[in-house]
Amino acid sequence: MHQDIQRSSAAFTRAAEERIDEVDPGIRRQMLGYGPDLMVCRVWFEEGAIGHIHSHPHSQSSYVESGRFRVTIDGDERELEAGDAFYVAPFLDHGALCLEAGCLLDTFNPARADFLGEEG
Repeated sequence: MHQDIQRSSAAFTRAAEERIDEVDPGIRRQMLGYGPDLMVCRVWFEEGAIGHIHSHPHSQSSYVESGRFRVTIDGDERELEAGDAFYVAPFLDHGALCLEAGCLLDTFNPARADFLGEEG
């Protein structure tokens, strides 16, 4: 169930000072900034790591900062590399397989309460 976020991160973020969490085998996430309507995070993948097919009520746009990924959105599969991006509309099934170690910059609207531990 979707839950609104009622707080925000600091106005400025120094990546070196922000926590990095392992969220799945071979996948680490760092929050870079958020408020009720927007969340930005960096997600590192080791080669072979899988972001399993899932869906959520948030719009998502992701920029491939580095590496190569096979991204699936609503059954459509594409290989993306550094400089590419993808958009996922709310409730669409999507996931990614990391083909070459890299990093995604993910944005969500609204912010993901589950990433902040505010939702079960």
